[in-house]
Amino acid sequence: MSVRNLLDLSGKTAIVTGGSRGIGLQMATALGEMGARVALTARRQDELDEARTGLESAGVECLTIAGDLADDGAIARIVDAALAAWGHIDILVNNAGCNWAAPAEEYPDEGWRKVMRLNVDAQFFLCREVGKRSMLPRRSGKIVNIGSMLSIFGASFGPVYGASKGGIVQLTKSLAVTWAPDNIQVNAVLPGWVDTELTRRGRTEIPGLDQKVLAGTPAGRWGHIDDFAGIAVLLASAASGFSISCRAKAPASRALAFSAASSSRSASLASVCMTS
Repeated sequence: MSVRNLLDLSGKTAIVTGGSRGIGLQMATALGEMGARVALTARRQDELDEARTGLESAGVECLTIAGDLADDGAIARIVDAALAAWGHIDILVNNAGCNWAAPAEEYPDEGWRKVMRLNVDAQFFLCREVGKRSMLPRRSGKIVNIGSMLSIFGASFGPVYGASKGGIVQLTKSLAVTWAPDNIQVNAVLPGWVDTELTRRGRTEIPGLDQKVLAGTPAGRWGHIDDFAGIAVLLASAASGFSISCRAKAPASRALAFSAASSSRSASLASVCMTS
């Protein structure tokens, strides 16, 4: 099969959570560009409408589903809507997440529950529902979970966020080996320092953050959401048909660069660990 055909997503359908902006929207745009129909989910309908307008202007068939993934009933509604529209779900990108900033010794119970609810519970429940209702019966599917550089190492500014994203790596590994016999590939992408609305705010609030990131990143720059287009298509397409529990780290900080250098294969964008 040609490489173009391997990466072609024509006829495929995808759900992208947190898909109205940032990394989620960039990944959705890339999937749509390669032929997929894309269902975006986020809390705010106005942001979803803006994202859909952009996608449709590029020729991408797009469905929007507003909902809060922390709501017990939202996940079933999202899957219901996608199945009602297209009949099957081929690709799930679990991108939605949140943080609650507080020192560990003062961290409120409410903050722990909120972060874990969205960053871990919702990702698993979506995997479970999409797997059970579409991918397992059809013996085909691609799941891309979005972790973080904090999946790998600790940081004082994100103790609970890091714990939740570390859980995503283990969840990805477990689902990957569980569903590999059913031709469902489950992988993760672990973003480093990326130029987004959230991190731009952080640069104005945290003295010296910009300089520290530039000094600690081998590429000498912040990551850009465009950096996630290619890895999204790769992990959602037939090109990754033998890749499971792949942890793609992009872009790398020095801590992530060390992890990549210690693996058997490394690249500037991704360090890949294959278990199949």
